[in-house]
Amino acid sequence: MYVTSPRLFAGRLFHGALRPGLLGLACMAALAACATSGGLEPRAKPLDGNALSAGKSLGNASLSAAQFPASDWWKGLGDAQLDALIAEALQGNPSLDAADARLRQARAQANLSDAARKPSLGASAQYSGVQLPETLAGPELGGSYLGSTVLMLDFSYKLDLWGGDKAKWLAAVGQAKAAEVDAQAARLTLSSGIARAYVGLAQAYAAREVAENEQKRSTHLFELSRQRVAAGLDNQLQQRQAESMVASANLQAEAAKQQIEAAGNALAALLGRGPDRALQIQRPAMLKAAAPAVPGVLPSELLGHRPDVVAARWRVEAAAHGIKAAKAAFKPSVNLTALVGLASSGLSDLFSSDALLGFGGPAISLPIFDGGRLRSQLDSRDAEYDLAVANYNQSLVGALRQVTDAVQGARSLDQQLAAANRARDAAQAALQLAQTRYKAGLGTQIDVLNAQRPLLQLEQQIAALQSQRLATAVDLDVALGGGLVLESPSSTLADTSVTP
Repeated sequence: MYVTSPRLFAGRLFHGALRPGLLGLACMAALAACATSGGLEPRAKPLDGNALSAGKSLGNASLSAAQFPASDWWKGLGDAQLDALIAEALQGNPSLDAADARLRQARAQANLSDAARKPSLGASAQYSGVQLPETLAGPELGGSYLGSTVLMLDFSYKLDLWGGDKAKWLAAVGQAKAAEVDAQAARLTLSSGIARAYVGLAQAYAAREVAENEQKRSTHLFELSRQRVAAGLDNQLQQRQAESMVASANLQAEAAKQQIEAAGNALAALLGRGPDRALQIQRPAMLKAAAPAVPGVLPSELLGHRPDVVAARWRVEAAAHGIKAAKAAFKPSVNLTALVGLASSGLSDLFSSDALLGFGGPAISLPIFDGGRLRSQLDSRDAEYDLAVANYNQSLVGALRQVTDAVQGARSLDQQLAAANRARDAAQAALQLAQTRYKAGLGTQIDVLNAQRPLLQLEQQIAALQSQRLATAVDLDVALGGGLVLESPSSTLADTSVTP
């Protein structure tokens, strides 16, 4: 039983006589413990976002007073059906459920780390009995039943003298913050995936329309060629060429149909629905893309808007606090324990003053020799920090690259679309001229059909360019953070030192 524990008498003995010696030993051990972590430090350093220049690549005309994207950035494309699809997907989706589960898991881990820093108090009640035979214990103890009842309160508290427990908690908080940003990023990834698939669906419909017009044109041309061959005005060469055009147009129409089905299936999957959901999606309306413009505060302000960058910064913070916790493990720890209770052989005198049971006091522990475990643990935390910094630096460089790619791609596609539109206007004028000549008896229907072919080819090319331009608009909104409101760490590089 606790009342006869030798630790109780040892505590009384050392309380007065050896207290100064214990304090001196603790101080000496603390100095020795601190020395054992020497020579282990992280190597990586986070990049300064302002040191990554991008103004010339973006072009001065692109840098403006433009705002960062709104949280519903997809509405800028101007299609109500797209708005409804994204709203439906954000209501519930397996990918979002997984991200939310990871967030709850990280928050629970942070709460566990926080609970470990606080005092604990537990209560217990126990009854036990024993009867020894006289043949073993003799007539003095044997032959009778002995029972005992114990009521106990157990208190313990670890003093966080070096901030190690707080550092563990802050590291878990950093991981939870990163998981929170990841959960928001999952919604951005989902909405942008739907927008891109929707743009692909619009292009597929446009390609099918052009293919159907080409089918009509080539079929008409084939019929004319066959009539002319029958009349002896042409040979089989023209008829075979026309027949090849019909087959090519049929191929394009079938390919466009397959693209429509694939884009619809992709949208249904992103919505978390079955393929039949795609059958309810109508042809997209005329989508529009705004002129490319980025805020003039790049790249510094980009750090607080990109979810991947912000999450990487939180993981750097968490890794830095992990280093502090590992360093604190080299130092002595002090635990306060107290045990108070009542113990009696019978219930009648359990609550009497004679039944009081108590034990407690401080306990000091320090590492002396552990085979290099603590140094290896600190070295691992340093490596984790270096890895987190490397991921942060890579995400920052990649973020600026994505913004630049989107802006440059939009500018180039705008120029390509302008050139393609001029070419289409010229082809349209040529077709009108051929039609005028045919009506005046100066040309043939074949001339009209031949003049229509370049126009259809240009319309198909313009549809593809418009789709690419819309995709770059989506890419730019996503590259600028997608309108997410994110909480960033107070600093990029946390202090990894341990201060008493």
